[in-house]
Amino acid sequence: MKSLVKTKSDLDKKFQKVLQTPASFDFFVAIHDFIKHIELNPILFKGLSDRVKANRELDIAAKYDYLKKIYQGLEDINTKSNIDLGHARYMIIQELSKIQKKDVSESNSFWKRRELSRKLTGIIYERLNAHLSASI
Repeated sequence: MKSLVKTKSDLDKKFQKVLQTPASFDFFVAIHDFIKHIELNPILFKGLSDRVKANRELDIAAKYDYLKKIYQGLEDINTKSNIDLGHARYMIIQELSKIQKKDVSESNSFWKRRELSRKLTGIIYERLNAHLSASI
């Protein structure tokens, strides 16, 4: 019970950081940290299960997948490797790298959809919040 309260509190902090961070590379880092928190907490990850009817109705899996691309892209930026990541991941790295260098334009899909990313984070947060509230 106590760990669920702490998990919820930590999730709240990560979400607030996403909401409060202005559009910049730091905003994408805040999303990365939010997703990382979910990935490291099995109770949170379970709350996004496609077995839950509300999650299927809201298409939570697709929304989470979009945010997870940001998470993975930032992980890839920080990792130097000779492994072939594939075209899609390479393009994500390129777009996030441009944002990091403050080279932003509406032709950058992540920059163009930054407010969508904020909205999707809110939807994921609400689903997790409902899941945790039901568990406490």
